[in-house]
Amino acid sequence: MMKPVRASRMILPALLMGTALAVGAVGAPRPAFAQGPDSVADLASGLLGAVVNISTSQSVAEEGDGPLPQVPEGSPFQELFEDFYKNREGGESNNRVNSLGSGFVIDPTGFIVTNNHVIENADDIEVIFSDGSKLKAKLIGTDTKTDLSVLKVEPPQPLTSVKFGDSRKMRIGDWVMAIGNPFGLGGSVTVGIISASGRNINAGPYDNFIQTDAAINKGNSGGPLFNMSGDVIGINTAIISPSGGSIGIGFAVPTELAENIVQQLIEFGETRRGWLGVRIQPVSDEVAESLNIGRARGALISGIVEGGPVADGPIQVGDIVISFNGRAITETRDLTRIVAESPIGEALDVAILRDGKEQTVKVTLGRLEDEVADNETAEPETAVGPGAEGTAPDGGDDKATEDQQQDETPPGTNGEDGQGATADDAQPSAPVTEGLIGVELSALDDAKRESFSIAEGVEGVLITRVLPGSRAESKGLLVGEVIVEVAQEFMKTPQQVAEKLTSIKGEGRRSGYLMIADKDGNLRLVAVPLE
Repeated sequence: MMKPVRASRMILPALLMGTALAVGAVGAPRPAFAQGPDSVADLASGLLGAVVNISTSQSVAEEGDGPLPQVPEGSPFQELFEDFYKNREGGESNNRVNSLGSGFVIDPTGFIVTNNHVIENADDIEVIFSDGSKLKAKLIGTDTKTDLSVLKVEPPQPLTSVKFGDSRKMRIGDWVMAIGNPFGLGGSVTVGIISASGRNINAGPYDNFIQTDAAINKGNSGGPLFNMSGDVIGINTAIISPSGGSIGIGFAVPTELAENIVQQLIEFGETRRGWLGVRIQPVSDEVAESLNIGRARGALISGIVEGGPVADGPIQVGDIVISFNGRAITETRDLTRIVAESPIGEALDVAILRDGKEQTVKVTLGRLEDEVADNETAEPETAVGPGAEGTAPDGGDDKATEDQQQDETPPGTNGEDGQGATADDAQPSAPVTEGLIGVELSALDDAKRESFSIAEGVEGVLITRVLPGSRAESKGLLVGEVIVEVAQEFMKTPQQVAEKLTSIKGEGRRSGYLMIADKDGNLRLVAVPLE
């Protein structure tokens, strides 16, 4: 009777040990294997054939030989120097400079997209494909304002090509892939994300770059930036780098801008941009408040170009454009870019704010000619007047303002001693709105017009003095300029200006909304603080 018990006692620990071993075997940790992001090998392999290396060469004239070394007569080196310096006059006078870049095939018949700076001034362009074959390329068209060019090769058979995607669907954080020819290493693939969009890097009037941390280096220029579906959503163009190599800040022209330009270059050999014919400036917080339009947004019309598409309406000076052809306008450069991209000769809807109320008008764009673009400043399609578009002089360096004011003070006034018009002036002294904006004003009669060289078409009230340290000075108002309107009401007399400013301050407004004309009639709108 006791044996079975002993046997049980002997068996129990063994069972417990076996169970522990079994549990231990099941619960033992599995070996860890490192695993990175999903592979992009399949995607890359299907795209490499459409990405090309672009090799260019150009002749660069020598700047001159400089003075010849003086060799003593009879020196053993005399003959050597004569052969080297004098006898080479009939030889080659130009040096050949070679450069490398990237591009991609957008059409199987041989159209290739790249950057303008890759092929600029090139005498010879050669396209090198992923299989090592080479073809001479012809320049079809180029657009310096967006740094885009289209080339054409004549392939013996259809080429592998890629298509444009919609960059507007891309979001910050989306994965992208760059393929190109960095440092001559063709077919290099890098991957990253979209770091930002809508970047303005002051490369041109239509800046709207995609920013990416995918490695972009010298030689990547003109190459494609792909989404994860294999569509081109950008053309790699620029980097920020203290060393010349990638530090994770690269920029690509988005296809929402590039696609239309590429199609125009293929079809016409040139770009055909829309032109509205207006001068614009930003809507500052002060202007938005003085116009009672809520938050600052849109582009403020500060002038209409004579003979332009809207010279006879329906857009007026003082209007704020908040939407153009169905696309929202947040800031001035939005209007610049969207007008350029919009169709010419068609009636387009434009949403504006006028007298604090939103309304929609129809405009028909003209074509921006190269001559117009060359003669205008920062943003040509909107016909910027003096002082680049979007930069109304409502701030800046006080010293510069004082110097300019002194330079523009004509005979018969004194910009330093605070006396305004001299005693010899037959006109009565003008009222001073010193307690509000700090200017001295005078009626714009024939004598003043001649004295200040003000154009015949300019009407309003003349600024004869700007008080040092005043609000007017801080906003860039100058002696010799004319106040045309205050709060969208035409001004005829100095008293009217003073009364209107006092009135709007009494209404609780913190800024006065002034339309200012220079001596040539160029207009700008300025919001001057009243408190």
